[in-house]
Amino acid sequence: MAKSMNLLWGAGSPPCWRVMITLEEKKLQGYKHKLLSFEKDEHKTKEVLGINPRGQLPAFKHGDVVVNESVAACLYLENQFRSQGNKLIPDSPAERAVMYQRMMEALTLTDKLNAVIYSDWFVPEEERHDTTVRRNKETLTIELKLWESYLHNVAAGSYLVGAFSLADVVAFPNVAYAFRFGLSAGQYPKLAKYYRLLKDRASIKSSWPPHWLPSPQGYDILKEL
Repeated sequence: MAKSMNLLWGAGSPPCWRVMITLEEKKLQGYKHKLLSFEKDEHKTKEVLGINPRGQLPAFKHGDVVVNESVAACLYLENQFRSQGNKLIPDSPAERAVMYQRMMEALTLTDKLNAVIYSDWFVPEEERHDTTVRRNKETLTIELKLWESYLHNVAAGSYLVGAFSLADVVAFPNVAYAFRFGLSAGQYPKLAKYYRLLKDRASIKSSWPPHWLPSPQGYDILKEL
């Protein structure tokens, strides 16, 4: 079944990583995949546009079924292969509600991280002002502190909602991304502990961005948050 799947992805992209973690969790190894370069604009090629008209990654196809939004792809895989691999949606309605909430909130965190990390790309030079940069950093700081509060009891086997779930699949790449860009473990100890506990999970380790392996922390953009 995995052989009928095709994933076009970019290394280090949290949306791509979410799908790859889910594929690993559902024991769907052996799927076709192709690593593309954002720097070379390979996500704008006809190959990608034929699957994802927005020219974004991931571009995911299972047989004739196309699911390009990362969270939608994760939900699709969990529901399509519910009895295979690890269960990623809790049975408890209350836990399931929190899981969906954290999944959606993780998308907000992605946007706020990107607004700071990639401000030079997102904001035209003539519109770059200290106030905009400061406001984005303040907004991100508030968001990160909120996530700290979600992790009030971080211990071995402790996840965002009971057992490991799609909440962790969607959120963890953001956390890893933040520390990659210099987030302080001293300022955010619970996020740091969560990161350390999950980074060696088999599905996460096997899908780790290859260019991160030589240098786990690549930048210091977030060090002062």
